[in-house]
Amino acid sequence: MDNHCHAIGMEILTLDLMAHRCPLALLIVKRKCRDLLSTQKLDIKVLADGTKMDIIRYLKNNGFILDIQAENTYQLVIFVKKGL
Repeated sequence: MDNHCHAIGMEILTLDLMAHRCPLALLIVKRKCRDLLSTQKLDIKVLADGTKMDIIRYLKNNGFILDIQAENTYQLVIFVKKGL
């Protein structure tokens, strides 16, 4: 997927929140997504169950496009793009 994104000019930024929990993790996601350009994707890695749900809910409710790469009891890895 990364090669495809670079082929179409998509820059991928990484946000590793594995050591953070809400509300700080959600605040970091909000700030990072606010500054996300249409030519960028954000790769978010998060650990805590409640934090995962809060982040997904926020992103869906605010028009972001989500592509969940991995979701299990240990982690969530998603790519986020700004919606149209």
